[in-house]
Amino acid sequence: MTDDAWMTDDAWATDGPASARWAYGTGFRDPFVDIDLSAAPATDPEQLAARCLMLGDDALVYSHRLQQWITRLPELEEEMAVANIALDLLGQARLLLTRAGHLLGTDEDRLAFFRSEHEFRNVRLVERADTDFAELVGRLLVFSTWRLELLRRLRNSSDPGLAAIAERGATELAYHREYAAGWVVRLGDGTDLSHQRMQAGLEAFWPYVDELFQPDPVLAELSPELADPAALRSDVDAVLDPVLATATLQRPSVAPAAGVGGRTGRDGIHTEDLGYILAEMQSVARAHPEGVW
Repeated sequence: MTDDAWMTDDAWATDGPASARWAYGTGFRDPFVDIDLSAAPATDPEQLAARCLMLGDDALVYSHRLQQWITRLPELEEEMAVANIALDLLGQARLLLTRAGHLLGTDEDRLAFFRSEHEFRNVRLVERADTDFAELVGRLLVFSTWRLELLRRLRNSSDPGLAAIAERGATELAYHREYAAGWVVRLGDGTDLSHQRMQAGLEAFWPYVDELFQPDPVLAELSPELADPAALRSDVDAVLDPVLATATLQRPSVAPAAGVGGRTGRDGIHTEDLGYILAEMQSVARAHPEGVW
């Protein structure tokens, strides 16, 4: 690579001054300040809670996967970057589970630590363990690009609580996407070995990408912009395609991962990886259910 012209495309536009380079998160202001969460939502409360759980579980499980890389990354700078991305996602998970808890009469800890595997509603993409750093940044690129476009649409949600969470999360995800894209280009357009490993990393998780774009009538009700999954996918591809082209990488041609009877992660059907994640993540809380720390 001789220049960073690909970074000037409109697809890389940030969300204004608030999206300047971050460190240690993007601020700690409570997004629910001045929002009456006790007001009856326009969408059925149970359906709204289910969608908050879906988005919260995506962030919670993926945050845990990224945390597992701390002390294993190639440089201290990458340790800090990935740790802070994981913290951002954990913060998004807490807000989304809190909003779900408001609607279900429970709290974020109960939802995070005391649900069983089949009660989680995350997409399967976030469950698998990355085999190397190339796979990590490739998956982060796809996840953050998709989630950013999703939250941008949900900033106009009919539920003010979800809209506030989306506003904050979109700012964070703009950085996550930029960080991942930079590494995908560096590795893809680097040495023969780094190119091979970057291409292999994409092919490893790509079967789970289609699951991100399944139609959801409740999300469409919350934001009419989500009524057409093809439009969401088109906007995601508009970012991924130039990054892959600049990185001299090929979009993998692989069959989508099959579900069970047509059911996938959103339906509580997961890979065996999720059980191991939850065993690790929930062990202390389940061993000391009344513990306070």
